[in-house]
Amino acid sequence: MHQSRPDLAPDGSLSRAEMESLQREIAAVATFEDDFSFDHTVLSNPLEAAASGDEQPVVVGVDQSFLTNAEGEQDRALSAVVATRGGEVIERVHAVTPLEIPYIPGLLSFREGRPILAALEELAVEPDLLLFDGSGRIHFRQAGIATHMGVVRDVPSIGVAKSLLCGTPRADTDDLPEGATIGIESNSRVDAPDGTLLGYAVQTRQYDSPNRYINPLYVSPGHRVGPETAADVALALTTSYKLPEPVRLADNYADEAKGEIDA
Repeated sequence: MHQSRPDLAPDGSLSRAEMESLQREIAAVATFEDDFSFDHTVLSNPLEAAASGDEQPVVVGVDQSFLTNAEGEQDRALSAVVATRGGEVIERVHAVTPLEIPYIPGLLSFREGRPILAALEELAVEPDLLLFDGSGRIHFRQAGIATHMGVVRDVPSIGVAKSLLCGTPRADTDDLPEGATIGIESNSRVDAPDGTLLGYAVQTRQYDSPNRYINPLYVSPGHRVGPETAADVALALTTSYKLPEPVRLADNYADEAKGEIDA
């Protein structure tokens, strides 16, 4: 799987100002609207789509785990990549690379991007869509890890974050019913005109009990996907767990691969 824009790949040796400048360049070339050839509506019912002969896109989930040295310090990142088609796993790969920088809010891709790109290089299948545990356009400079990786690879991508990095919900996101979506718009913390739709709070799962509550996910376009489609895809790929299935599977595989290395 080749890099379309290797010049925009994350580089941990850059200064913070240079990293932020690179993110603005990435956001400028990213496409935050639908630009793909597959029918994303088949994702909501893969069995029906398969029965009717509809082509199933390859959806790849990406997540990270971290390895520690003898002193107990995190020194390596492990990127786990799980490719699915029609709801079935067709390939799993991972890669481990040294950590170059500490965690800095807004600069996650410079910490985790290299192992992700290395793992994607190992894939035998070509992804039609990438799903990341992290932000896309819901980002200070509209270039979260899903946008950064999507642009470097020029593959449609979506960010699925567990917390809201920036932006303002257009309505209350507390105790949303399952399937609800609330727009997230830019504010003064985002390099975009106020009110720009960045993505959605998406309630993929919810308890039936009034005494228990599941927080929404924050879903945003990474590259070549529009915000509405990103939200639809997150809902379509969610089964009995909160996270969309490809991301959940990547999360599980990251822990499994880490365990094998630590053993």
